[in-house]
Amino acid sequence: MKIKDVLCKDKQLDKLIKQIGDEPLSRINNNGKVFDHLINAILSQQLSTKVAKVIAERFWNKIGNKKQKIDTIINLDIEELRLCGLSYQKGNYVKNIANFWKEHNIKDKDFETMEDGEILKKLTQIKGVGNWTAEMVLMFCLGREDVFSHDDYGIQVAMKKIYKLESSGKELKEAMIKKSSKWKPYRTYACMYLWAFKDA
Repeated sequence: MKIKDVLCKDKQLDKLIKQIGDEPLSRINNNGKVFDHLINAILSQQLSTKVAKVIAERFWNKIGNKKQKIDTIINLDIEELRLCGLSYQKGNYVKNIANFWKEHNIKDKDFETMEDGEILKKLTQIKGVGNWTAEMVLMFCLGREDVFSHDDYGIQVAMKKIYKLESSGKELKEAMIKKSSKWKPYRTYACMYLWAFKDA
C-alpha cells in the first residue's frame, strides 16, 4: 500500500505500524458536512463523550434536520440554547458559525476545490473556531490526507515518547514539524497512528 510505503520509511513509525496494524488507516472521514462538524466540535469542547452526546442530541432535536437549520440557529435566543445545555460562550460560538455561513453563502461543495490552507484561513475567521478545530475538519470531515496537527496534545505526548523528544513549547513543535516532513503527503494517517499509540 502506497501510504504505508511512505510512512514506514520512518523507522520508529514503521515499528508502530507493525504493532498496531491497519485500523488507523480507516479513521479519516469524508462526509463533507462542514457546518454540522463545526457545530458538533463546539458542542463537545471540554466535555466527556457521554455528556457531549446528550447535549448534541438535545441541540439537534431542537434545530431539526430541515434545510433552514442555519436560519433556525440564527433566530434562536441564547437562553433557548442554554436550555439544551450550552454555555453562553458556546451558544454565541454556534450562532457565530451560523451567521458566517449565511453571510458568505457557504455550501459544502465550496470546500471541494479549496486548498487546505485556504480552508484553515476561512474557518478560523469565525470567533470560536481555532486552528485545531479547523484541522480536525480537514481530517475527519473532508478526508484531507496531509494534515499535521502539531498543537494537538495527544500528538505531542505520542511523539515525545516515540522519538524521545525532551524539548517543550516552540522547540518541541519545531522538532515535531521536522520529523513529520518524512510523512508527506500522508501526515494525516501518521497522526491517526500517533493517536492510536497514545490511546493504547
